[in-house]
Amino acid sequence: MHAPDRPQTYAHPARLILILSLAPTIGLGIGRFAYALVLPDMRDQLGWSYSAAGFMNTINAVGYLAGALLASRMIRRFGLSSTVRWATLACLLSLALCALSGNFVVLSLARLLIGVAAAALFVGGAALATTIAQSRPERANFLMSLFYAGPGLGILSSGLIAPFVLQAFGPGSWWIVWWALTLLSVVMTIPLMLAPLDTRAAVDHATRTAFSVRPVLIYLVGYFLFGAGYIAYMTFMIAYVRDGGGGAAAQSVFWSLIGISAFATPWVWRSVLALDRGGLATTIILGVNAIGAALPIFGHSPLLLAISALVFGVAFFAVVGSTTAFVRFNYPPAGWPAGIAAMTIAFGIGQTLGPILVGAITDAMGSLSFALNVSAAMLALGAIAAMFQRKLSSTS
Repeated sequence: MHAPDRPQTYAHPARLILILSLAPTIGLGIGRFAYALVLPDMRDQLGWSYSAAGFMNTINAVGYLAGALLASRMIRRFGLSSTVRWATLACLLSLALCALSGNFVVLSLARLLIGVAAAALFVGGAALATTIAQSRPERANFLMSLFYAGPGLGILSSGLIAPFVLQAFGPGSWWIVWWALTLLSVVMTIPLMLAPLDTRAAVDHATRTAFSVRPVLIYLVGYFLFGAGYIAYMTFMIAYVRDGGGGAAAQSVFWSLIGISAFATPWVWRSVLALDRGGLATTIILGVNAIGAALPIFGHSPLLLAISALVFGVAFFAVVGSTTAFVRFNYPPAGWPAGIAAMTIAFGIGQTLGPILVGAITDAMGSLSFALNVSAAMLALGAIAAMFQRKLSSTS
């Protein structure tokens, strides 16, 4: 892999990447995943069918796919840091729209916008985090993984807020939850706007680079299956906990455990992420993710659900990190934005089709258990697919 001719140096790379991780904290951890916590109250109070409720996830996934398709073009035109910052502001706008209106069309547009913005900030942020991490080659994998702990903070904070706001204010308080999450996101955006993210080197190398799908097709299939498989767990597990008799506290603990476990990702998977052997790292981490998703199949025991949340959470964002590591190992810096975008597109297609498939199976079988079975199976298949990816012969 060719290094930049004049590598950018960063005085405090870990601090910068942690600040940068606030972007996916807002766009993914809060904007994407908090919907599962608010959905039951929104569906009850707004008179939605299950199909209408599912459509909100689908339109968000469509936006994410569109954002992934547009990300490389946006980065070439505006640069990495500007793309991340403007996309984060778009996420704030969409969160506020969710709080302002119960109109189905307005909410659909808000979910679409946050999907587009989340993908753009994720691709730009991951490429920027990779560039910053390269200033400390000996710690690059650890530094990169700090970026992927960001969404865990969003999951944790929304898990500590949403269930208790709904419990305190009663039915119909879904909009108050969205306002609380919007205000929290505004606070998180401030350091991101002020951080000295000098990306001159990154912008110089974010030029158009050919990306061939064929050499990594099996890997993209595995990541597609991850996108399709994780969505059932992250969408339906709160309902599963509730159906098992779990109240606000149980739902909060379960959701928060997923977020907390993400903070351990940089340390748990540091050695695995350093494996420069094709898809091996992704196979290992995605296999653990599948085990976490499969555990609730065996019952509603609080201990079992807690272990499931911890195992699933510690591997969830590490899977995403492993794809970035794969791109870093196999492509020159000029190819990183295009490579990360290609991975995000495969993931986006998976999470767009996943809810449709899982929803149809749930409607046909009448049980969430079947949806979780399908989720775990797709994650396991994704791990198997990644196992067949070999290291690319050339990184130039």
